[in-house]
Amino acid sequence: MTIEEITVEQLKTLLDEKADISLIDVREEDEYAVTNIKQATLLPLSRFAELAVTLDKSKAYVIHCKLGGRSAQATHYLLDQGFKSVKNVIGGITAWDAAGYNAV
Repeated sequence: MTIEEITVEQLKTLLDEKADISLIDVREEDEYAVTNIKQATLLPLSRFAELAVTLDKSKAYVIHCKLGGRSAQATHYLLDQGFKSVKNVIGGITAWDAAGYNAV
């Protein structure tokens, strides 16, 4: 299954425009504490299946991690569960920070 991916520049535009998306960070708590995107909700991949049951399948989600691998796994998982609008962020928080966006 091919997943849809977006760049950090596209993500920044969506966030600036207050698009109707939910941003999910699938890194672990210790990684999130070091740097994060303030609009992101933390759902660590290690507990993702357990936590994902709270998500609404009718909403649009953008998933990120450190580099894009774990978020790709989470994206595949949600698509397999019947979610229709899920995108993976290419390069993750590393690309976000490298672009100089307002990471915390």
